[in-house]
Amino acid sequence: MFGVIVNSLAIICGGILGLIINKGIPKRLDKSIMDGLALVVTYMGISGALKGDNPLYVIISMTVGIIIGELIDIDNLLNKLGSYLDEKLSKKNISNSDEENKISKGFVSSSLLFCVGAMAVVGSIQSGLSNDNSVLLAKSVLDGISSIFFAASMGVGVLLSSIAVFLYEGIITLGASGLSNILSTNVITYMTCVGSLLIMAMGLNMLKACDIKVANMLPAMFIPIIMGIFNII
Repeated sequence: MFGVIVNSLAIICGGILGLIINKGIPKRLDKSIMDGLALVVTYMGISGALKGDNPLYVIISMTVGIIIGELIDIDNLLNKLGSYLDEKLSKKNISNSDEENKISKGFVSSSLLFCVGAMAVVGSIQSGLSNDNSVLLAKSVLDGISSIFFAASMGVGVLLSSIAVFLYEGIITLGASGLSNILSTNVITYMTCVGSLLIMAMGLNMLKACDIKVANMLPAMFIPIIMGIFNII
C-alpha cells in the first residue's frame, strides 16, 4: 500500500501548491510540461513492454482482451459514468452555490483522470503481487505535477480526488495480493508487458499522436492470468 499512499499524498500536495499559485500559469509552459510528461509515460511503456521473451503471449492477450473490451465497450461506459457524475454533482439547485459546483467539477474531472488509466491498474497490481511500487511512484510524480495545474484552474475539488484514488488503487492492490500465491513469475511478467503497452498508448494519446481507446484494452492485462491457470505460460 506504500505506492497507493504516496500517490494520494502527491495529489494533495500538488493540489495545495496549485491553489497557492492559482493566479495563473502561462499556457505555453502548461503545454510544454504536459508534452514532457507524455514522453516520459511513453518511455515507461516501451521499456516495460520489452521485458517479455515471447511476443506470442502478448499478441494473444491483446487480441482477446481487446475483443472483450470492445464487446463491453468499457470506454463508452466510463464516459457515461463521467457524464452522469458530472451532471449529478454539478447540477445547480437552490442548495448548491457556484463554489460548490466548481468543487464538484474539479473532483469529478480529476478523479476520472487519476483513476481511469492503465498506470493506476498496472501499478496497483504490481504493488500487490510483488511489492513493486515503481509504476505507482512514477504515477505519483505525474499526478502530483498534473494536480498543480488542475487545482490552479478547478479549485479545491482536485484535492478531494485523492480519496477516490486511495480507495480505487487500494482495492486493486489488496485484491492482487490475495492472488500472489497462484500467479507465476511468467504471468506477472506478461501482465506487465501488456500493461506497459497500454501505458505507451496513454503517452501517445497525451501527445495527441493518436486517439486509442485504452479503456477498451484493459481486459488484456488479465488474460495472462487465465493462460497461467491453464498452464499455457
